[in-house]
Amino acid sequence: MKAFANLFSVLDQTTKTNAKVDALAKYFDEVPDNDKLWAIAILSHKRPKRAVNTTLLRTWAAELSEQPLWLFEESYHVVGDLAETIALFLPPGNSTSERTLSDWIDGLINITKAEEADKKAFILNAWDSLGYAERFVFNKLITGGFRIGISQKLMTRALAKSTGIDENILAHRLMGNWSAAETTFEELVILASESENSAKPYPFYLAYALDLAFDKLGDVSEWQVERKWDGIRGQIIVREDTVFVWSRGEELVTDKFPEFAPLAEMLPNGTVIDGEIICIEEEEILSFNILQQRIGRKNITKKILTEAPVKMIAYDLLEYEGEDIRERSMSARRALLEKVIQEHDTKGILSVSEILNTKSWEDCATERAISREHMSEGLMLKRKDSTYKSGRKKGDWWKWKVDPLTIDAVMIYAQRGHGRRANLYTDYTFAIWNGEALVTFAKAYSGLTDAEFKEVTQFVRKNTVETFGPVRSVKPTLVFELAFEGINKSTRHKSGVALRFPRIKRWRKDKPAVEANTLEDLHDMLETYG
Repeated sequence: MKAFANLFSVLDQTTKTNAKVDALAKYFDEVPDNDKLWAIAILSHKRPKRAVNTTLLRTWAAELSEQPLWLFEESYHVVGDLAETIALFLPPGNSTSERTLSDWIDGLINITKAEEADKKAFILNAWDSLGYAERFVFNKLITGGFRIGISQKLMTRALAKSTGIDENILAHRLMGNWSAAETTFEELVILASESENSAKPYPFYLAYALDLAFDKLGDVSEWQVERKWDGIRGQIIVREDTVFVWSRGEELVTDKFPEFAPLAEMLPNGTVIDGEIICIEEEEILSFNILQQRIGRKNITKKILTEAPVKMIAYDLLEYEGEDIRERSMSARRALLEKVIQEHDTKGILSVSEILNTKSWEDCATERAISREHMSEGLMLKRKDSTYKSGRKKGDWWKWKVDPLTIDAVMIYAQRGHGRRANLYTDYTFAIWNGEALVTFAKAYSGLTDAEFKEVTQFVRKNTVETFGPVRSVKPTLVFELAFEGINKSTRHKSGVALRFPRIKRWRKDKPAVEANTLEDLHDMLETYG
């Protein structure tokens, strides 16, 4: 555990990529295979199932510290992170432990279904035998939240450095729904090539937001231009007469999309298609909000299938007749994709993403400007001679999104942030005018500079009207311009709308609260863009 705690500290305290890779590689070189495996799982957000609920952890920490629970809760509101609050709140331990990371995780797994008294005894013993850094990491294992800027790409770089295995091969091996409790480091990383899972997807190739002038891109004829669809990025895999559907978040979602099951008989084995899953009805693309509601359901009923029918807009072919073709050019893969879908009747379940007939960059700008008319987020620019890479790479694929929608709103609630922002009020609730009353409609917590967050925090402390636990109601004075990608009807919000990806664009210090937008303005936007 000490080795993993040290690794966690290094990763958390540096922003330098090479330093993170070196620290991870050194860890992989020095610890047992079981610890390597669990480190990969934890940093890939595959932590063990929570063994103890946070209410019990709070209570036990307060008891062990001989302090009232209210003091612990107030401390938590200030610190902003439960694992760190517990580690800081507890008295020094009376013993030491040399147990490894995997030993402690095995212990947590073993108490998952134990009686409360046994759980308490295990947790208190752990707290008593671990130092601050190890306690902090141990608490993280229970509560989750290992957000320390470790991407899958960075992980594979470190593993490649440690094992000597090609980075792209490792990226593929770490994909999928493997569990550290059901495999070994050798099976997952070293021997995976001999026992590949037929359901396993390929790492997704991700685009950067366009940040180059057109003259830096070269001639438009070198680029394949498509619409950027607003759905769920996914891979449809047909192998061994079975269909598997994966989301970009490495989640197997086959059961969420039974519409794709017939593809097992329609497409040849050894076919992997990359595309966008969208809701569509009578050739009209429905809003992402409808698709999102479907994903959130545990059971996909006939009613849901009727109200939110889906298809995939396919834009790349990654495997054909069992052969990995990602190293072929974009043009070659595209031609083969069209051939596959043309030769195999997929009954409308799959359609190929349209390539726009753009003769100039000005044509591209024109198409981008009308994106919302097509229920699209903008354009995708893909170099025709590009291969299909792993992860986010600059140069060959760009996304050129439409400018966001904006509205001016009044901040009426504020809450402290987490981590390094635990002492600042950074999470805000916004409202707009409905007559003489303010109606809440959105929350946002990003978009301001550190200096602006500090300034808003000073305002909140001086202008609090009421306190509701960690949330403060403030005088409706500050106006902010919010940016968002889309707008949809919603029965869950008083305003009747829900925004897609709301964030703060700027602080409108030039505008008084009475000049903020109205609910009528918001509904006009809903009618136009919803």
